[in-house]
Amino acid sequence: MIPENFVQELLSRVDIVDVVERYVPLRKSGANFSACCPFHSEKSPSFTVSPSKQFYHCFGCGAHGSAIGFLMQHAGIGFVEAVEELAATTGLTVPREERHLAARAKKAPLTELMGQAMRFYREQLKSAPIAIDYLKGRGLTGEIAARFGLGYAPDGWQNLEQIFSDYNDPALVECGLVIVNEQGRRYDRFRDRIMFPILDQRGNVIGFGGRVMGKGEPKYLNSPETPIFEKGRELYGLPQARKAIHEQDTVLVVEGYMDVVGLAQAGVENVVATLGTAATAANVQKLMKTASRVVFCFDRDSAGDRAAWKAMEVSLEFLADNKRVEILQMPGDQDPDEFIREHGRDAFVQQTQNATRLSEFLVRELVRETNPNTPEGRAALVHAAKPLLQKVSAPVLRVQLTKEIAQRAQLTQAEVEAQCELRPLARSRYAPAQTKHRPTPSSIEHKLLEIILRKAEWAARLPLELIDRERPEGLVLHAIAEAFGHGELPSGGFGMLLEFFRSSPHEELIASVAATMTDEADMGALETVFNDAIDRLRQSALTTEIGHLTARAKTGLTDAEKQHLTALLARKKSAATPQPPADRGSF
Repeated sequence: MIPENFVQELLSRVDIVDVVERYVPLRKSGANFSACCPFHSEKSPSFTVSPSKQFYHCFGCGAHGSAIGFLMQHAGIGFVEAVEELAATTGLTVPREERHLAARAKKAPLTELMGQAMRFYREQLKSAPIAIDYLKGRGLTGEIAARFGLGYAPDGWQNLEQIFSDYNDPALVECGLVIVNEQGRRYDRFRDRIMFPILDQRGNVIGFGGRVMGKGEPKYLNSPETPIFEKGRELYGLPQARKAIHEQDTVLVVEGYMDVVGLAQAGVENVVATLGTAATAANVQKLMKTASRVVFCFDRDSAGDRAAWKAMEVSLEFLADNKRVEILQMPGDQDPDEFIREHGRDAFVQQTQNATRLSEFLVRELVRETNPNTPEGRAALVHAAKPLLQKVSAPVLRVQLTKEIAQRAQLTQAEVEAQCELRPLARSRYAPAQTKHRPTPSSIEHKLLEIILRKAEWAARLPLELIDRERPEGLVLHAIAEAFGHGELPSGGFGMLLEFFRSSPHEELIASVAATMTDEADMGALETVFNDAIDRLRQSALTTEIGHLTARAKTGLTDAEKQHLTALLARKKSAATPQPPADRGSF
């Protein structure tokens, strides 16, 4: 875990404007900066960055956060990685628990070894005519080969001995560059193959894919699972494709490294590939954070059909009603690289635009498998749809799919929901959190929340017993005050507060209220408004209690209740009586 006080110090040292400007061109707009949102397609700027709040917000898609949140969303990386990246720009060292330090220390030498191997393979490519001719024959130029760091692993058993002084180093086996056979003999894993380096989000080499140039098997040989490389969590080409993905808000997912490089050569750059496996849940999560539209592109063969079905299955639980997943099965027997070289970029782009929506693909395949033209077939359709519908996380889309299945099965929507045991969905995992009631901007609680977001430490002064938990703003005020009361939330500005409530049910409301606040505020005037709001809360509570006792007086009050009502009425009268100005004395 990273200590909260370190996150606080980090956010106080970085300027969110500087961080965002590394990736997005900003224009001054009053006290803030604006741009077209990097997280969804738009023509008019709705993305704002506030220097005073150290906060970004898009009024179009709702994206928001601190400098840490921006890096997480823009680069598709985790909290720890974003903190480390920001810390590196400020010269701070991230404090970590011993076990994390040990794990990091263990990984660092392995990525260095992989980097050395990549440089070696790239040098070998320059003096390997057979490999150069192969790449040229696939339509690749030297520029695209350099962009993706392509290389060549020469034929032979121990070529890496040229660059590693200790070829017997166990780390070479641990990172997958060297294999030890049963007789204890060591040899290079990759031999006589075009080499595709696999990079992490920081540009470190974490693995390789090696492709044969002839008819050898396997066609692709990948690095094994290592401490720095998990196939199911990585996507080939993502660092190179990220800019194009953001610009188009679309990511194409193909099956092979050569498809990625070949499509990039032809001018289609928003492309990544899974690493020798079917799409995984981790892949889909990363993709859904990267773009609003994900298109899986597969060969038109039995393996491609299986991969398409698997991609559809794993996508269901990560869907949102404002995101799209589509399936593109290439025509004929060509893969994407072959198709684009023969038919050109425009023809390929047209294919992607005609991709099948996931919902259509799901229903089409279910109907094809069950043939609901008979009572038995319709029963089989509902049976087959049940586990799939139960996975769908997007509420509106699930309703639409359920209606479609019901129509095909000649049942009502309610009957299908009952047979499939579908429970109501509150929201998609990527949809904004819902609260008990709609926010009320005119309410006292809303005004208090605006003030607390500017001066969070004043939460300790809130009369929580008077703040209604049934209101969304009241619930957030209780959460902030309780966090301060337990010493969990240090004072450190709005960015720190937002980071504390990241991924909580309160995050969306906090962000939406902050986005509408003005940037400048006089602290003296703000405290006056704060105190006035608390007085209004007390007066409201007083009026409510008097109303309850007055209503009960018709049926009789106890002596104690009568005395209490009298005291309350006196307090209310006193509060309503204008006070004379204070005596300032005279000369």
